Amino acid sequence: MRRWCSQVAAISATDHFRLVARADQRAFLGLPWGLPLEDWPDDIVVDVERGIGRHVVRFVRLNGTYYALKELPQRIAEREYRLLLDLDDRGVPAVEATGIVADRGDLESVLITRMLEFALPYRLILSRRMLPAPEATMRSALAELLVRLHLAGFFWGDCSLSNALFRRDAGALSAYLVDAETGELHERLSEGQRSHDIDIAEDNITGELYDLSAELERDVVADPWEFAEDVRKRYEQLWSELTEEQVFAPGEGQKLEERLRRLNDLGFDVEEVELVRDGDQVRLKFHSKVVEPGHHRRRLLRLTGLDAQENQARRLLNDLTRYKAYLERTGDAPVSDTAAAGRWLSEVFEPTIASIPPELLGKRAAAEIFHEILEHRWFLSEQAGKDVGLKKATQSYVDQILRTAPDEKLPLL
Repeated sequence: MRRWCSQVAAISATDHFRLVARADQRAFLGLPWGLPLEDWPDDIVVDVERGIGRHVVRFVRLNGTYYALKELPQRIAEREYRLLLDLDDRGVPAVEATGIVADRGDLESVLITRMLEFALPYRLILSRRMLPAPEATMRSALAELLVRLHLAGFFWGDCSLSNALFRRDAGALSAYLVDAETGELHERLSEGQRSHDIDIAEDNITGELYDLSAELERDVVADPWEFAEDVRKRYEQLWSELTEEQVFAPGEGQKLEERLRRLNDLGFDVEEVELVRDGDQVRLKFHSKVVEPGHHRRRLLRLTGLDAQENQARRLLNDLTRYKAYLERTGDAPVSDTAAAGRWLSEVFEPTIASIPPELLGKRAAAEIFHEILEHRWFLSEQAGKDVGLKKATQSYVDQILRTAPDEKLPLL
């Protein structure tokens, strides 16, 4: 459902502009819209790590929230604003459109988006090696982002590493679309549109990796061409698993259940299936519009109210399941999934996160911290030959890992 917008016109001796924004955004009225973004004073803008773009982009902090401001022609700015709103309505991982400033006299319009917390640009990940092996996780994240966009009927037209941001996701990465100005939203993409989008992605990714290697004067990945080709391969494998027609005998109905379980394991749900019997065979069809990502995220949110990335949600759900089994073994009254989730949240998750020193909470998102504590607990327990417990593992994790980790809530320069 489309969220409501407000319009504010402001005129002063130096400024004339029109602001269209989601909800109440009065703080934007005090910004110097009469100046080009590149001329804004240093005490207003914030230096943030970002990819290379064709437009001037500045970052500001208002009322404790960071925003990205991008200067571009009015028609393109308004079109991208609407596209981002539509993508949000369809649950596609993308930056959140906040507003647009137009009618700035001779100046271009400005698109305002809310910055993604705990999101990192590819240049930062690869140049600083912020993950043990980022290449494979970045490939998977980009491939899944493209699949999710195409399932929603979105043709990107400029898929690149610079136009995406990456969030940690329980040892993996999740990718988010940042730039949608070249995109097109359709009811459904043709095979030609999908293939063309992947071709563009391959060319852009390869070129960006070579450029970053030249800038740093060292290789950032083993082979940029192989990296880009692998993104296509992973995309095609996932797309096939989600949409490919399957044939089986009438007596093999369990194959439908097996296929749906595989899709759940990949983090997708299917709202509707089509089964066509033709003599001694049954054809199983999925339509892209009814394949919905976020299986584990939705279940975790429903049970606990926690919003996490897909792999984080899977990990937290596994811990919740183990906690429920523990309650049942100890005879602490049989509990439903909902009741167990409530106890796990109040007795396990929340106390663990509350024990993290406040000054360290900007290092990772809460769900990622909990996942890493579980990983650390397993490592310590293997060393000790017994379960060391959550409390001891948490303290060790804070002292040995979190204190020296870089702050990722906002990648400031």
